[in-house]
Amino acid sequence: MLVLMFGILMVFAAGCGSKENSEPGNASKDTGSSESKLEGSLHFYTSQPDADAAKLVEGFQTKYPDVKVETFRSGTEEVISKIKAEKMAGKIQADVLLVADAVTFESLKEEDMLKAYESKEAAEIPAELVDPDHTYYGTKVMATGLVVNTQKVKEMPTSWNVLTSKEAKGKIIMPSPLYSGAAAYNLGVFTRQDNLGWDFYKNIAANDVTVTKGNGDVLKGVAGGEKDYGMVVDYLVTRAKAEGSPVELIYPEEGVPVITEPIGIMKDAENLGAAKAFVDFVLSEQGQKLAAELGYTPIRKGIEAPEGLKTIDEMKVLSTDVQELYRARDGDKKEFETVISE
Repeated sequence: MLVLMFGILMVFAAGCGSKENSEPGNASKDTGSSESKLEGSLHFYTSQPDADAAKLVEGFQTKYPDVKVETFRSGTEEVISKIKAEKMAGKIQADVLLVADAVTFESLKEEDMLKAYESKEAAEIPAELVDPDHTYYGTKVMATGLVVNTQKVKEMPTSWNVLTSKEAKGKIIMPSPLYSGAAAYNLGVFTRQDNLGWDFYKNIAANDVTVTKGNGDVLKGVAGGEKDYGMVVDYLVTRAKAEGSPVELIYPEEGVPVITEPIGIMKDAENLGAAKAFVDFVLSEQGQKLAAELGYTPIRKGIEAPEGLKTIDEMKVLSTDVQELYRARDGDKKEFETVISE
């Protein structure tokens, strides 16, 4: 009887110890073990260039080899259209979303399509670049500046006004706000600056501007010599210059709009554990060093910008209230179509 009672007590004690060690926050918790158990499929929707998205996924899967990441990539506006079509069909496939700008995420947040998640990496991200409700986080700093073909333009411009000058007539290319999230954000910001406004776009339109789909096409047009000037995100220019293209990046004296290419988790994400791990990875020191290697200005403190790019502290940033931009976006796009078609 004594042996039997002793055995029961030992089993009970072992059970209590196991339960105690499994409680969240317990000092003996093996986080590495729980991370290694992540598996299944993760659906990742993004507007990043294909090669960059592939590198990001590769880095994540090196850490979590049992998670199969399935990527859908297109321009921000098309990515969001796909998500909304899936919602209407009754099932959003995306688990994690990484697209151009905070305004896009504000629209999804307003429609209750995002899941709040307090990433452990958020402490190293500037607070003003993080949603206060933790539904999305900036992942990098991307300014829009001027790209100039150095073989065709000998005197480098210093102002956005070069796009409205006589010498630039018929030699300008820019991305469409109807396709590019960055371009849509820029449209909202530029048209709300007293020294630029809608007149800036009207004058560019009158200067025979070519409007193309995305920033990549803008860079190709200028680097290939088809156009002399372009409006483009900064990292594409420094990357092309390093590869030998005859291009130069200019941060105009009036200032530059900045997007942070945020990341967030969809509210009904099926693989929530993997989605959280993906967000953490992108914001982590490892993920941010990878961003720098790909030519982006990291958003995390303590990691330097690639050569040729400015940090956000070095830029004169043009900005407008995100909520105002969100409310006005559809109207801005319609007005842009009218201006360009005139």
